[in-house]
Amino acid sequence: QVQLVESGGGLVQAGGSLRLSCAASVSIFSINTMGWYRQAPGKQRELVATMTRGGSTMYADSVKGRFTISRDNAKNTVNLQMNSLKPEDTGVYYCYALRDWNNWGQGTQITVAT
Repeated sequence: QVQLVESGGGLVQAGGSLRLSCAASVSIFSINTMGWYRQAPGKQRELVATMTRGGSTMYADSVKGRFTISRDNAKNTVNLQMNSLKPEDTGVYYCYALRDWNNWGQGTQITVAT
């Protein structure tokens, strides 16, 4: 099992930026895919961005051009740089890691105020 700890959530004004980090308890080279999902109130959890072990990335259409996923191999972290934030980006953001099975972080709240 992979332990994931998120950090970097908070309140930001529309148009602002935030950076999320997710620290894994194992080497990220042992993880097939890492990334971020989010869940807005009353909605299903949805993919935001993912990165495979080989470095391939995938983004939700709604965040393309605004969000960037990256990783720090030395620190075993995956990061999400979020720019030009919109109120509809509000939600709980979960770090995700696929290794043997799905692993999830505890979630961090992002609130984008108008």
